[in-house]
Amino acid sequence: MQFAWKGVFPAITTQFTANDGLDMPLFEKSLQAQLDAGVDGLVLGGTLGEASVLTTDEKERLVKFTIDKVKGKVPVILNIAEGSTREALLQSAYAKSWGADGLMLLPPMRYKSDDRETVHYFQTIAAATDLPIMIYNNPVDYRVEVTLDMFGELAASSNINAIKESTRDVSNITRLRNRFGNRYSILCGVDTIALEEMALGADGWVAGLVCAFPAETVAIYRLVKAGRIAEATAIYRWFMPLLELDIHPKLVQYIKLAAAQAGVGAEYVRAPRLSLAGAERERILKIINDGIASRPVLPDYLQIKL
Repeated sequence: MQFAWKGVFPAITTQFTANDGLDMPLFEKSLQAQLDAGVDGLVLGGTLGEASVLTTDEKERLVKFTIDKVKGKVPVILNIAEGSTREALLQSAYAKSWGADGLMLLPPMRYKSDDRETVHYFQTIAAATDLPIMIYNNPVDYRVEVTLDMFGELAASSNINAIKESTRDVSNITRLRNRFGNRYSILCGVDTIALEEMALGADGWVAGLVCAFPAETVAIYRLVKAGRIAEATAIYRWFMPLLELDIHPKLVQYIKLAAAQAGVGAEYVRAPRLSLAGAERERILKIINDGIASRPVLPDYLQIKL
C-alpha cells in the first residue's frame, strides 16, 4: 500500500482476556472505534501494545486480523523493538510476509548503542526490506537519541522516511525542518505536546490517549491542520489532564483503564504489569471520569478538507 506518514496513527493497545489470552472481539471493537473516528493509520506492537510480552505468533495474529478488518482503509504499521539486529531482521521479514504496510523502528533494546552502532542497526534493517520505516526517537524512555547528524546519515536509506519525534523538545521540529526540509515526515509521539508540534509543522501524531478518545484526538489534528487553532486549543485544554497519563511509566495501565471507562477496551494487562489497585486506581479513575463527564461537543471535524 502506498501511503503518507501524516495524520493520526494510534499506538493501539492489545486486548487481553481475564485468562491472559488475546481478546479478539474486544480488539475488533477497539479497531472499529478508531476507524469510525477517522484515524489515518494503526501502529501495532508498540509500548502501548505491550510488544515485549507478545509472542511472534500473537503478533502475526494481530497483524493479519487488523489487515483483514481495515480492508485497506488505512496502513497497518508493526513496531520493531528487539535486542539484537538478527531478531529485528527476522521480525521485519515477518512483518512483510504478514502483509504489514510499514515499520516503526526503535534503536536496539537493553544495550545502549552508540551513534555509529545505532545508525548501522537502522541501515541494516532498512537495506533488508522495502517497507517504509518510521524511526522512533525517544531518548527519554529508551536512552538512545537519534541526533540530527545521525538522521543525516540515515537519509541515504530511501525507505527511512518518517520520524516519531519523542524527544519532548518541541524545538526539535524546527531543527529537523531547517536541516532536512520535507525529506522526513515528522509525527509527534508525546501526547502532551502534540498540538504545539503540529502547529510547528509536524505532519501527524502517533497518539496514546486516542485509544480511549479517538474522536477528540482526530478532531484536534484536523482542526490544527485546517488553521482552526482556537477550536483545537479548547479541546486540547479539556484533554490535557488525560493526555498526561501518556507520560508516566504506567501509561499502559492508565490508558487501558481510560479505554475501559470509555467503553472501547478492557484494563487487563499482561504480567509483569499488573492492573491498577487501591488509591492509585482511584486517583486515575477520577481523572478519567472527570474527563468523560466534561467531554466537549466536537465540530463536524470529519468534513474538514485538508
